[in-house]
Amino acid sequence: MISKTMVIATIIAMSVSVNILAAPKPSDPKKQTPWDLYVNSKEAYDLKMKLGDKALLVDVREPAEIMFTGFTDVVDVNIPFMLVNTKKWNPKKPVLLMEKNPDFTLDIEKAVINKGMSKDDAVLIMCRSGGTRGAPAANTLFDKGFKNVYVVTDGFEGSALKEGDKKGWRLKNGWKNSGLPWSYKLNKEKMYFKSSF
Repeated sequence: MISKTMVIATIIAMSVSVNILAAPKPSDPKKQTPWDLYVNSKEAYDLKMKLGDKALLVDVREPAEIMFTGFTDVVDVNIPFMLVNTKKWNPKKPVLLMEKNPDFTLDIEKAVINKGMSKDDAVLIMCRSGGTRGAPAANTLFDKGFKNVYVVTDGFEGSALKEGDKKGWRLKNGWKNSGLPWSYKLNKEKMYFKSSF
């Protein structure tokens, strides 16, 4: 016979697991992945805390970007998806050119092995705003046998405000704006040092 307490505990457990995976599928196809696994920053933190060493949280931002915008030591490793090429200018924008990190997939595979994980375990990909790097970085892992790759949809800095005195500032959602662990002190052991340029 099932007790009332057991039924209530089961309902609570089910609602917790549903809440962890509550971020909606992005409407922009460029931000979607074949796994359809999306979490916001708070959900990513909860999932990392729940799974511990069976989840790899990867910061895919460029190391120089992290140096100026901050970091969370909850991240397991920084493996940039795009690297700044200081020898080339971007022909479309007034900035240095960013190129895909040729070692990205291999470095993710090494990080999974070094952590004692398998490709069946959770990999969480987080960029600055959940935009142009999160899903593309995740998608490079699809044909490599990874089974559970999550994209953090609001990233480290979140979305820019669309109105008001601070219009354009990244103060809406995101890891940094959600009260999660955050610092301008970087962990040297987790930072990316390699460059092909």
